[in-house]
Amino acid sequence: MKRKRLDRDGWGFSHFPYVQMRLELPEFCGMACMIRITSGEYCCWHMPRAGRVPVCGAGMTWLQLIPDGGHHVLTAKFLRNGRISVWYADVIDRVELDPDGVVAFVDAYLDVIFSPQGDVKVDDRDELDAAYAAGDMAQEQYQRTLQEGERIQRALCGDVRVTERWCRKLLKYVKKHQYDEDVLRRNM
Repeated sequence: MKRKRLDRDGWGFSHFPYVQMRLELPEFCGMACMIRITSGEYCCWHMPRAGRVPVCGAGMTWLQLIPDGGHHVLTAKFLRNGRISVWYADVIDRVELDPDGVVAFVDAYLDVIFSPQGDVKVDDRDELDAAYAAGDMAQEQYQRTLQEGERIQRALCGDVRVTERWCRKLLKYVKKHQYDEDVLRRNM
């Protein structure tokens, strides 16, 4: 399993504006992080319904959410116009805190990718199965990963308009409070 930091250090995002904070709201309790991508060419994926989907590039903002008690990181990839181009949910084994205060997570291979147009793709199931077959993952971890993937699909992919409104509301809150004293880390 790979360990990843919310600031996506090592992904080329280390010099982009990043903020991380704990949210205690009626709509969401957990960790939130915002990365503003200030430069770079657009990188796009192709999805059957959505077509060409931007995933990173100048002017985009990523909102990453780790809900309390959940085993996933949901990344909503916002375009300049405030609309979401795609969501990417990493199913995770656990959350950790680095000595410098940045939240990190241990990725459990399985991903759920979905679009506002209704695309839903479960990705890297082959990697999950291979890790389990090789003994790199206990049966309990394997089952929890599969269950979390199904939970993401039920809770977030069913009505993507509701999911988009929810993510937009949380991003607005993070932007409004990004300079408050309770913000854990700023890298601007």
